[in-house]
Formats: sequence, structure tokens, C-alpha cells
Amino acid sequence: MTKQLLKPDYIFESSWEVCNKVGGIYTVLSTRAKTLQAAFPDRIFFIGPDVWRGKENPLFTEDESALRLWREHVKNEGLDVRVGRWNIPGHPISILVDFSPFYNQKNEIYTQAWLDYQVDSLHAYGDYDEASMFSYAAGKVVESFYRYYLSAQDKVIYQAHEWMTGLGALYVQKKVPEIATVFTTHATSIGRSIAGNNKPLYDYLFAYNGDQMAQELNMQSKHSIEKQTAHHVDCFTTVSEITNNECRELLDKSADVVLMNGFEDDFVPEKSDFASKRKHAREVMLRIANKLLGTQLDDDTLIIGTSGRYEFKNKGINVYLEALNRLTRDKNLKKNVLAFINVPGWVGEAREDLLERMNSDQNYTTPLKVPFITHWLHNMTHDQVLDMLKYLNMSNAADTKVKVIFVPCYLDGKDGILNESYYDLLIGMDLSVYPSYYEPWGYTPLESVAFHVPTITTDLAGFGLWVNSVTGHEGTLQDGVKVIHRTDYNYSEVADTIKDTVSDFSALSDQEITQIREHAASIAEKALWKHFIQYYYEAYDIALRNAEKRMKKQ
Repeated sequence: MTKQLLKPDYIFESSWEVCNKVGGIYTVLSTRAKTLQAAFPDRIFFIGPDVWRGKENPLFTEDESALRLWREHVKNEGLDVRVGRWNIPGHPISILVDFSPFYNQKNEIYTQAWLDYQVDSLHAYGDYDEASMFSYAAGKVVESFYRYYLSAQDKVIYQAHEWMTGLGALYVQKKVPEIATVFTTHATSIGRSIAGNNKPLYDYLFAYNGDQMAQELNMQSKHSIEKQTAHHVDCFTTVSEITNNECRELLDKSADVVLMNGFEDDFVPEKSDFASKRKHAREVMLRIANKLLGTQLDDDTLIIGTSGRYEFKNKGINVYLEALNRLTRDKNLKKNVLAFINVPGWVGEAREDLLERMNSDQNYTTPLKVPFITHWLHNMTHDQVLDMLKYLNMSNAADTKVKVIFVPCYLDGKDGILNESYYDLLIGMDLSVYPSYYEPWGYTPLESVAFHVPTITTDLAGFGLWVNSVTGHEGTLQDGVKVIHRTDYNYSEVADTIKDTVSDFSALSDQEITQIREHAASIAEKALWKHFIQYYYEAYDIALRNAEKRMKKQ
């Protein structure tokens, strides 16, 4: 008999990315909100930083009438909040808090955290203070709300995301022990730092001491708040088995539940629009290439791409370029390849010379200078992508079968050259490549397969590992997701496998490609929130039961 899960009456979630689009956590929260809002209508509250104060925030609509009496009450407690709706599917209630007043109490707050939980804030620098003051303010908001509206009869969850919200989770646990706390780390700060500092992470994971590495890499404070929160909350969670290994070794704590990142497919076009949107995307990308390179690439060109944050090694941008270079010499390649790198860099302005060509109907036969990039960068001479293209002696010459184009800006539809959103271009790709070295989950390959675009990823990405568990074997091109085995030391084999996979794809018939695209889409369907939300319910149950035990001891 399956046990009855305890369900919360109210849920509070805090994250730096509530109504504030920064990275992947925004996708996690904003796509999941609809599912939770349906299950707990207006009893889930998202708490974010009011970093848009005084400016128009396109992601938040304030509602002066919402929670009006509490808002007046909370002012007397020295808290400045705005209440409204997050402009995402589900439109959940959001509370944005101004955390700046707490800087004056910073030393007292840090001292208390040390006395209560041995959180070491002595070595803080950079964004630590900002995140901690927000986190503390968020904790105060929940305490105030609970005292004003709720009682011990209500089952309440407080879920905090990343080290940046740890201080608030510990504050809530101390000040409002009736609330059950959940902490989710999406990537350990120290694991990301080890990988980012070019140290081998995986082969030596068992031998690393998290505290010692934090000292070596000057990460003591972030590591400390993350570790202490993981150990003290009622339920500690992470987003994939690969990150759970990190937590076990570097935080000395395994997750109680793995909360895999789902998504909603409401941003994927309807079947009736799919073909026309795909055709349009391909026309845009081929037109850009032909104007920039002075070529006449046609629709038979194989269009591939990578995207995401500009983490050259962690996201595998380096090995993608290496594979493309090897592909130029591959005798089995049956088509021209147009390879995009859609990764925001230190972008300057849109290229005037390219714009001029874009506005002309002329067919050009000569390339523009620097025929690899659509926008000028502020650091043209010190950019890792351009440096590696130069090092590999890539040319984009008319006679080479592989052309590479770096789009170094956010694809928000107003970049000045492509003027299309990321998803409106993604749909036109034939194949995507995300050969990550460090990737706790990996939304980019998941979004790709949702658009029926088969993808190449690795088993060092949480998503890649999950695909292997779904297929029951190492994902293949035929499955729609090719999962490459990646280690600290097999860079060259990974580059060869990418090269071979693209080459194999170029030889497939239309019928075979259609089948692969259908398999890709069916893998995406298995990752919808309606399937993954169950893990959250398990986490709530564990947290509520542990909070009950905690209260009995007090």
C-alpha cells in the first residue's frame, strides 16, 4: 500500500530569479508555476528581489489591492514589499521585497547566522552580501505573512533555491519552526568553481574535500551557507543524479529527493504552424549566412547550433568548435553544414556592413571581413570563440563544407540583425549540440527536442543521464538524443563522436530524419511537469514530517 503523502496548505518559494530572468532557474520556476497554481490556487507565493524598483518590470504586474491589510501591517515591521502577479502561465501571486535597508544590519545578521548555524560570512565578497540581504528579507516576509494570516493548523512549506536563499531558509526554520523548509541546490557553488577553474571534477570527486577546496578557491562563504542550509533544513533536494553525487562528496550530504527539471510545452508552436515557422527560421538563418559569407547556401544545407551561457569549457563550446574543425576534413560528410553559436558575449553594436547587405536584394560573392560574427564585440581580440576559430585556422571560405557563425547577443527579437527570438530560430535547426562538461540539468537540449530538433548532449549533463535512464541504454541519434559518454580526459573522443554524428546525420533519408524528429519529441513529452511534479510532492511530504518531528522535540 502506498503511503498517503502529506500535502501543504500553503507554499512559499524564494529565488533571486522570481520575476527576474537571469538563467536556468527562471525556467524551472516559471514553467512549473502553472502546475502548482492549478493544484494550490493562490496558495503558492513566489518571493523575489525588487531589483526593478523605479523601473518598468515586464515580468511583474503590481496589484495595489492584493493582500492590502497585510501590506500596511508589514510596513510597520520595516519591510517594503510590492505584491502582484508574475507574468507567466498560471499568473501566480508574487511578492517582491526591497532588501537594501538590511545592509545596515549586515554584521548583526551574519553574527547571528554564525552563532545559530556556524555560517561563515567572514570571507564574503562579490554578490554574497546582495544575495544574503535579499534572502534574509524574504525570510522576514514569510515570518510576517505567517503571523498575520496563518496558524499552527496550516501546513506550510518554504522552498529556497540555491545558496543565495539559504540564509532566509535558516531564518524561517529558527523564527517560525512550524514552517517546513526545503532547500534546492541547482549546482553546488564549489563544484561549479572546480570545473570553471579547469580542475578535473569527476575522476577526483571522491578525493575532494569541499571545505578545503572552498578555502583554496576563495569560496568559503558561499560554500558555508550552502552546506549548512543543506544539513539543517527539513528536506534537502537537488536537480539531477549527477549533482547529487557532487552534494554527497562536496557538501557531505545526499539529497533527500531529486527534483528533476520539467517544462511546459506551451511555447512550442501548434502543428498547423510548425512547418511555416520552421521554413521561416531556415530562410532567416540562410540569408544571414549568405550575406555575411558571400555564398549561396540553399535549403539542403544542414543547419546545426549550440546556445546557452558563455561558459566556454563548462558548456562544451570548445569541443563543439573542435568537432566542427574536424568535420571540415570528413570525407563522409554529404551536405554543407552551417553551424551557429548562439551565445551572448560582450556584445557591442550590430554590424553596419552586414546590415547594409541585409537591406539589399543583391547576391554577394565575397565575404565581409571577420566572416564569423554578426555583431561587433567590445573585446574582439580577446574572445574565446574567435580566438579558437583563429587557432584552428577555420576560414568560412566558399570551398569549405563547414561554415561557422557566432551570434553573440540575446535573441530577443530586437538584436538589430536577425531580429528573431531564440525559439523562433531553434525550430529551423536540423540538429543541436550541447556537449557540456558541467551541467546540473540542461534545459537547452530539452527545449531542442521539444521543437522536434534532435540533439547531442553528454552524460555529464543531468538531462543526458535522465535520457539514458528513459531509453535503458546510452541515447543514440535514432532515439532523438545522442548521449556521449564524457569524462575529465576524453575531450578528443567527444569531438570525434560529435563529428561522426553530424556526418551520419547528413547521410540520412528524409524518412529516417522524420522518425528521429518524432522520437526526439516523444522524449520531451516525458519531461513535462505533469510527470515530474510528483517529486515535489514527495519533498513536501518529507519536509512536513521532519518539521513535525522537530516541533515535538522543542
